[in-house]
Amino acid sequence: MLRNALAGGVLIAVAPTIAAAQSSSPVKVGGVVYAQYQYLLSDEAADANNFDVARAYVNVTGAFGHGVSGRVTADIYRPGDGSLTYRLKYAYAAYNPDGSALTFKLGQIHTPWVDFEEALWDFRMQGTIALDRNGYLTSSDFGAGIDGTWGKDAVTAQVGVFNGEGYNRTPGDRHKDFAGRISVRLVPTDDASRTGGLRLSGFGHSGTPTGGGIRSRALGMLSYKSKLLTLAAEYAITRDRADDPAPPAVPDAATLRGEVITAFGVLRIPDSPVMLIGRVDVVNPDVDASGDRRTRYIGGIAYQLSPNLRLLADIDHLSYEGGAPTPALEAARSQALFQASLSF
Repeated sequence: MLRNALAGGVLIAVAPTIAAAQSSSPVKVGGVVYAQYQYLLSDEAADANNFDVARAYVNVTGAFGHGVSGRVTADIYRPGDGSLTYRLKYAYAAYNPDGSALTFKLGQIHTPWVDFEEALWDFRMQGTIALDRNGYLTSSDFGAGIDGTWGKDAVTAQVGVFNGEGYNRTPGDRHKDFAGRISVRLVPTDDASRTGGLRLSGFGHSGTPTGGGIRSRALGMLSYKSKLLTLAAEYAITRDRADDPAPPAVPDAATLRGEVITAFGVLRIPDSPVMLIGRVDVVNPDVDASGDRRTRYIGGIAYQLSPNLRLLADIDHLSYEGGAPTPALEAARSQALFQASLSF
């Protein structure tokens, strides 16, 4: 009994030391989970509904002093065969020289635009942004980049050179893509973050897909963000041509000209954990053709249950200008979602 008491006393004595060592460790482990219940509303869906884990990320970050840091992120997702598997989302080393406004990154890194718009929208749990969801951009790619911030985030920028095929495809051939973003705070608000205030932001992407061709995007966004309200309007143009695509795809005879228009808003009810969200994404894959425009409407109400847990009930409806091209898309075009985002 005396031995057990002594052992217990030792554990009690060293527990604060162990906790302190863990909290001061240069390596941190965290994660994000997006869980949901989905109910398909159209008659063609025959009341189809499912619980699911839409996405989960495991983040390992490290800050090692002298401006050196790094990140590794595993992405757990559901591929085409219906199983749950994982892949690498981010894996990079970063260097921020003392007193410098610039951070240099090398590896599998954030691309310049997707992460920025997701931070402004702040509801990645609902789904990816329009340019990502429709295959025009990806959130991560293999490459090297520079992030910059000046005047306490009054001006932020990011530029990089990338393989161009994204984190979820093979690296590609000798061709490389170049992309850059700049965001300028025109008027400050009570939100001093990198997306806060009245902002004008621009983005450009130019490259060549594997096998040759054209892959370019350009967009402008005007946004406003305060602790109460977020509003944004964005217009993007896309240009695509694949000269030698992988089978069974065939070469494009001409450059495909598309456009994407996005507007969204978030209202945070004062002195309340309740938020109202709305979003409209208009995607026209070919402005020279008719009947192919797609419009997505999203509306919902969110509840911040705790700093780590957010709940969202929303309706997501996709409208096809020429009618849904397949019965499966017709069945899934309108859905009700109950979603949860947990970060730890």
